[in-house]
Amino acid sequence: MTFGEPTFLMSARNETAAAGLPLYEVIYRNLRRQIADESLPRGLVIGEAAVARAFQSSRIPAAAALRRLKDEGFLQSFEGRGLMVGSDAGVEPRRLDLIEAGLTLPDAETLKPNRRARIYPEVEHIVACCRQYGRFQLNESLLAEYYGVSRTVAHEVLTQLDRVGLVTQDRNRRWYAGPLTPEQMRQHFELRWLLEPVALDQAFPYLDRADLCAKRERIRRMQGGKPTPAKLERLERDLHIDTVLARPNSLINDAIKRSQLPLLATHDTFERHLDTEEVELMLGEHISIFERLIAGERQAARHELEDHLKRSVETNVRKLSALSELPNSRRVPFLISAD
Repeated sequence: MTFGEPTFLMSARNETAAAGLPLYEVIYRNLRRQIADESLPRGLVIGEAAVARAFQSSRIPAAAALRRLKDEGFLQSFEGRGLMVGSDAGVEPRRLDLIEAGLTLPDAETLKPNRRARIYPEVEHIVACCRQYGRFQLNESLLAEYYGVSRTVAHEVLTQLDRVGLVTQDRNRRWYAGPLTPEQMRQHFELRWLLEPVALDQAFPYLDRADLCAKRERIRRMQGGKPTPAKLERLERDLHIDTVLARPNSLINDAIKRSQLPLLATHDTFERHLDTEEVELMLGEHISIFERLIAGERQAARHELEDHLKRSVETNVRKLSALSELPNSRRVPFLISAD
């Protein structure tokens, strides 16, 4: 079996070369890549102020990036100030200047803010989570006011959501999201079990064995514990996006992403309904798929991915049926119930 360049290395070039990402996302991706490929040493202490200085930002995007890295297990708390690279017990904290420790920064163009790109990921996640609770109108003016952007930027965000299939516009030019019905959920899963195994088969030559092993170990570390929705979503991305969609410039990927978007946020939506037994079963299936890939068993991995997606359908439909109304903690001013 021949593996190519590591998936995270291939994607990193695009991530740090393209301007327009929100600043916290640029910081997050840059640090995540360099922690994952061990450019930054284990035990290195990273704090908000140091990150803000390095990336020439305020502490707000630095703090958001570090929070996400901590949630995903790249950083850990310790008795001192800041966060420490790695999750291994017994690692001694090392306080070094980030640049001296090996941190490399993206080019200046990447760090330029783009207002639409800055808010889009958050709006996308909010909308993906709300659709399970019914039908909602998205008010363009309130969206602009909530994020402190122009109506033009708010319109661009909603147009992009329309392109990926999360919202629609009626004859009166009002934007709506949802509802995600059980039948629509089944249809999304059906498209995924038909297309994702094909995409995985095409991606196989592009996968890196060391990267696959790292993803498998990340799942193993989560087994037997109480993973958060954010960590479960990260594991879903490890398999269904970073691995399945690893083949570049594949048109099939666009069709898959349209059916993934409404579903990958379900761990966040179903937080109160997370079942330990179901989570452990899902983790075991993910491990098995990665083990097949690591062993070079291409067709077996493809079949196990299909079985995993088929088995997941009714579990998610049952959780969808158990939801009531959108919790107050998830309500935002620009999202108005239309039921």
